[in-house]
Amino acid sequence: MPLSTRQPAGGPRQLFARSPAERVALARQQFFEEGVRPSGLVGEAVIQSWMRCTRIHADRRRVIAFDAVTPSRLHATLGRNRELLEAARQELAGMESSLAGTDCRVLLTDGQGVIVHVTQHPATVEQPILRQTARIGVNIAESVVGTTAPGIVATTGKACTVDGAEHYFDYLRHMQCAAAPIRDVRGRLAGVLDLTVEARRFGFDAASMVALYATTIENRLMLAQSRDRLVLRFQASPALLGTPLEALAGIAPDGTVEWLNAAGARLIGGVPEAAPCDAGLLFGLDLAALLRLTRREAAQPVRLASGLGVWLQARLQTCDGVDFAHAVGTALAEAPKTETAAASPQPPIDAPSPSASEVDGTLRGHSRKLIEETLALHGGNISHAARQLRVSRGTLYRHLRSWRDDDDAR
Repeated sequence: MPLSTRQPAGGPRQLFARSPAERVALARQQFFEEGVRPSGLVGEAVIQSWMRCTRIHADRRRVIAFDAVTPSRLHATLGRNRELLEAARQELAGMESSLAGTDCRVLLTDGQGVIVHVTQHPATVEQPILRQTARIGVNIAESVVGTTAPGIVATTGKACTVDGAEHYFDYLRHMQCAAAPIRDVRGRLAGVLDLTVEARRFGFDAASMVALYATTIENRLMLAQSRDRLVLRFQASPALLGTPLEALAGIAPDGTVEWLNAAGARLIGGVPEAAPCDAGLLFGLDLAALLRLTRREAAQPVRLASGLGVWLQARLQTCDGVDFAHAVGTALAEAPKTETAAASPQPPIDAPSPSASEVDGTLRGHSRKLIEETLALHGGNISHAARQLRVSRGTLYRHLRSWRDDDDAR
């Protein structure tokens, strides 16, 4: 439907309505009846969604069925999103606990708009639409249910809210929703977190809340997808580390920056897209120096290549998802002091590591050295070493067999 910015005949238009509901009503009249773009009355994201929906949905007054996808598609969807669901599990429980005294519902969809998690407590009788919508497997993509916050986010990848009659279909005019994107380490849309309420307003800043939880889930997902990577946590203030505001970066075994979370991209200026970017070009420290930082439990002051001073922690995530640097630190702290341990003081960050020749310059080599140090600390006892490293004995045996095979092949 072509839109115009012309003034309709009959005199100037009333640009300022007295209430949000009146503004949306005026926007719908301009858009759907007069073909005029209602700029300033509703957000641009809603206008763009209305434009897409007019090409897909002919009758905006029809009742939406909210059908679930086929069982085979649902099974495949849940399988593909196992990592997302695990990363979100703790935060979803926290959200539902916070919202237990409200009528809000938490929805998590995959990147295509299929619901993979819903609030455990059911919708009330005053929420007939939510009783249909809040079911695992229901597809709430824009192409199916028109303009909604999760549908817009799944289409555009940008957070938004949709209030009342801003929904494309009249059937959803009593709904209010706020949604935010969740991305993976490759920058792809992994899921959408949404808060929805029916027949009333939120009564709190739902957009800020959903953005906060979506960021935390995104950070957890990125960490889960960064096995066998060096993960950097950094911020201008050490108090922000471990919060949703912390910046994160994943360093590949070749020393290049593989990914940055949103906070990291803002703080460091992003990673050039043309070619792999060496960590030293952004962080002012090469891979060897960053690996030495894993020996320090507390955040250390570092000056980035840009000149900005930050506090940084480095942790090595192995292929088993275990932070061996932390585990070895725990082992050293809890084990009885020995002459060997006492004779091995922690080197300063700027000094060359005494075992640099033993570390082959990769994360795999660094992991091997940390495991071997722990085994030596416990006199080669696999059970004791595994307990301190918080892994199974089978995991250690697999590492040892792999290294033995590698050594034999040389």
